Amino acid sequence: MTTSTPTRVRVPAQVYLLAAVIFCLGTSEFMIAGILEPISADLQVGIPQAGLLITGFAVGMIGGAPTMALLTLKLPRRATMIISIIAFSALHIVAALSPTYSILMITRVLAAIACGGFWAVAAVHTTRIAPAEVHGRALSSLVGGLTVANLVGVPLGTWVGTQHGWRATFWAVAIVTALAAVLISFTVRTPTDEDTGSSHHLTTLLKAELTAFKGPRIWLALATTALFQASVFAAFSYFSPLLTQVAGISHDLVPAVLAAFGIGALIGVVVGGRFADRNIFGNIIGSLAALALSLFALWLVADTGWAAIVMIVLIGASGFSIAGALNARVFQIATQAPTLAASVNTSAFNVGNAIGPALGAGVIALGWGFKAPLVVAILLALASLVLVAVAIRVERVWSARIGVATFEQSSDAIA
Repeated sequence: MTTSTPTRVRVPAQVYLLAAVIFCLGTSEFMIAGILEPISADLQVGIPQAGLLITGFAVGMIGGAPTMALLTLKLPRRATMIISIIAFSALHIVAALSPTYSILMITRVLAAIACGGFWAVAAVHTTRIAPAEVHGRALSSLVGGLTVANLVGVPLGTWVGTQHGWRATFWAVAIVTALAAVLISFTVRTPTDEDTGSSHHLTTLLKAELTAFKGPRIWLALATTALFQASVFAAFSYFSPLLTQVAGISHDLVPAVLAAFGIGALIGVVVGGRFADRNIFGNIIGSLAALALSLFALWLVADTGWAAIVMIVLIGASGFSIAGALNARVFQIATQAPTLAASVNTSAFNVGNAIGPALGAGVIALGWGFKAPLVVAILLALASLVLVAVAIRVERVWSARIGVATFEQSSDAIA
């Protein structure tokens, strides 16, 4: 008598290729911080003005993701991804040739729009090709591409920029993303039922997409995303002065500590994705609670160098362990028409990227010191937990009204 071994459900290989593309996009998004000085010197602008290139990219992402989602609704998703990558690559070539700061800023905003468009469509494509049992893990793999960009891509881009000039960094990104477009065109295949949207009237598609925004469920999910991301970046943005001026760590060791944060984030992405597949709400609550506790612990031990480093790694792990669940939650709500919802969720992440550092800067400007952003981050994480509690209550009411048991199946571990 033989017994059959259960088949292990795996994340499709296509997802890891999409994550590699996001590695390229993420490298571009964050590399500016490492080459501000050469850009400032070459284009004859101040460091603060050069730093606005980071803000410009964030603004482009906030508005670009939903805009691209709407403009490409009638296009096949594979074609949309390829067009977005080609546009992203071409804009980096223009950036590398930019004679003025203004032109460089324009390329950053437009590249962010293309980046946002790819993000949203890639996330939707991932949920279409990955089995439902591994949605959380598959979406976490996409975020993993961004995490690896911070670990490898940004330091490498900074090295290229300092050794060969900032324009060389843009050339490198342009070449790598162009190669990614070629790989996507040959290896990514769209399910047979995916291109049927092109036969529908655009108005019908828009109505279907906008349906997901009726009621509080999607807005609670998006607000949770924004507050969580603001919490992480309110703290992360000021780790460097916290380490050097509070913990007493040498400036030379800061990059290594930030790399350790990235390692913690990568671990969090992998582990969190597996938990998200079992219990979305359980993953979200557990991650937010762990994030708040890690931030509070860092606030307590910030004066001790080695303890501060340990807490920073834990913040990376706890913070990024929620990423897959937040994305999966949006697709759970917008199952039938997910493209616009996914793009707006991408915008929500970038709203957090903008709000968190601004709030952290505000409390520092008030003279409250470099530990103050940690307090802001803790409050934002707790506010996210409150929103999740409200979302759970709303979800119970919604499930009872339509007579389904999906909520109980996805949240039994926290009931």
